[in-house]
Amino acid sequence: MTCLRLCDLTVRHPGQHGPVTAVDGVSLEVPSGTTLGLVGESGSGKSSLARAIVGLTPVHSGRVLLDGREVRVHTVRARRRLGRLVQVVLQDPDTALDPRMTVRQTLVEAATVFHRLDRRARAERVTDLLGLVGLDPGLADRLPQQLSGGQRQRVAIARALAVEPGLLIADEITSALDVSVQASVLNTIRDLQHRLGLSMLFIGHNLPAVRYVSDAVAVMHRGRIVETGPAEALLRDPQHPYTRTLLASVPRPSGPLPSRRS
Repeated sequence: MTCLRLCDLTVRHPGQHGPVTAVDGVSLEVPSGTTLGLVGESGSGKSSLARAIVGLTPVHSGRVLLDGREVRVHTVRARRRLGRLVQVVLQDPDTALDPRMTVRQTLVEAATVFHRLDRRARAERVTDLLGLVGLDPGLADRLPQQLSGGQRQRVAIARALAVEPGLLIADEITSALDVSVQASVLNTIRDLQHRLGLSMLFIGHNLPAVRYVSDAVAVMHRGRIVETGPAEALLRDPQHPYTRTLLASVPRPSGPLPSRRS
């Protein structure tokens, strides 16, 4: 388990008429073993925030801390060390998975980044990872194009878990999936967090879906956090006008989702 803290984080991107502020002084915390949902419409700065956490986007100011230590990725060794602690699952599994590699090759490559495994241990690790995400081990020798969208996303999740990270960042992981598949992937993510004790930053634009897997929710609008609170309370009684608009305008993925406590 890993504790994530963001302290007054600001991210700026180059623009035609000067720098554009994508993340504007954000402070958040994901306590060890909990899930924080980050919700907001497209362009609100959520993905820029995620990329800054893992060093893919430069931080203009502020700090990213993991277990109290500031994240710095100025060297290859530091980036490698960060990858051991934090893994990201992105929105589109079609671009995240190498189409030339089988599921087995993808998972073995990830599992052996930090650990030396013999052939038997590799086979067992692949079976275990596929089981974790609810996939039949018989799919191990298939290529990504031979899988459904939901199966590909589960493989991407399994690959992220292969290095046994303390923190998982899930960035819009159900957005590219059919509505009928979204709920099953959300159930898998929620189950994994409970079983593995992961800390998780779950990013999305659908507040009810984010609430379903989250202990607490932060609402992001134009690069800033406008409201935070326990997931159930925030959904039941949102205080900020933007949160109320977001909740009213975004349909649920597949009908009402049960309470997180169920």
